[in-house]
Amino acid sequence: MSRSVVSRLEMAMHVAFALIVVGSLIRLFSINSPLCHRVLVLSALLSVGYGLTVWGGRRLGRWQPVAIAMIAAVWLLVAMTLPTAYAAVYAWLTIPLACLILRALPPKPAIVAIGLLTGLLIVTMFRQSGNFELFLPPAAAILTTVALYAAQQRDTASRQRLVEDLADLLDELADTREQLNDQQRAAGALAERARLAREIHDTLTQELAGSRMLLQAADRDWNADPVKARQRVQGVAETLGQNVVQSRRLIADLTPAELEDGSLQAALTELCRREQQYGAAVELEVTGEPRPISPELETALLRTAQGALANVRDHAAADRIHVVLDWRLASVRLEVRDNGSGAEPTPGPADRGYGLPGLRERLRGLGGTLTLDSRPGRGTALTADVPIGSAG
Repeated sequence: MSRSVVSRLEMAMHVAFALIVVGSLIRLFSINSPLCHRVLVLSALLSVGYGLTVWGGRRLGRWQPVAIAMIAAVWLLVAMTLPTAYAAVYAWLTIPLACLILRALPPKPAIVAIGLLTGLLIVTMFRQSGNFELFLPPAAAILTTVALYAAQQRDTASRQRLVEDLADLLDELADTREQLNDQQRAAGALAERARLAREIHDTLTQELAGSRMLLQAADRDWNADPVKARQRVQGVAETLGQNVVQSRRLIADLTPAELEDGSLQAALTELCRREQQYGAAVELEVTGEPRPISPELETALLRTAQGALANVRDHAAADRIHVVLDWRLASVRLEVRDNGSGAEPTPGPADRGYGLPGLRERLRGLGGTLTLDSRPGRGTALTADVPIGSAG
């Protein structure tokens, strides 16, 4: 039973109370009964008490049951005062009184109180008339009212449980959402840390390691071949200048300097040119029709080439390196092959795990793959394959 239906039922009870009291008084006055003034006073007390109890409700606190008991006492006095015919009409007031009791008391005490009220009704009516037929309809109506209110209370309790369960669920969802936000922030921080680590490894760390090798070579050649030694020092100075630019752009989180003013092919050409100063012959081959790709994909392929060349330089002892940029229908492939020893690249102490694993993770984020093919005595091939559609 909905709350609106219950409210309409309660309003009907209040209207019925008023009609019964007013109708009975009008009838008494119409026959000029000597009981009129006495019944009028009692009815006024009954009506005022009923109205104040309905209006005050639970605001009366512990006085609410007392007020209902006083109303029931006044009703009983009126019923005992009136003749049988009028008392039978007043007997119907037990139904609004039963509603007040159900609203004011907990379920078990309310049932007991209504039982007492029904018993008083039966005793009073039977004492006055000796006829069971007069009090049976009001008694049946009281039982019906109790049943309706009991159903309403069960419905209200069920709704309250649903509201409480929903509130608990909303609290749990809020806590879960906060935990997810915290986890996302933590994951974002870790991802940014990993990204910076990869950028530093793929740029500054590799270039500084290469510069150190050139300076060591220049130191060895300084007396025997000063011209070549100075060329190596000049190469180091050029590389360090680029490192300064790269570090500044890394701090600002900008596109790599090699890609800012040119294409990926131009950046790879310059990278291969610089790599030759370390002693190996480096050749770049471009196949297929170049197409525009996203800056993220360009950066990933450039960093892959830088990492592959650094691994060849540090581990392969190769004198020839072949770099292939292959534009395919739905993907772009970068392959770096060398004729070195074919040993598996092993990260050095300074690598800290950001070499090939870092490149593979970067490409995986773009939907690509990184494969390594190395055989003893037959060189190594590192291949990156990335779909253009997923990255563009």
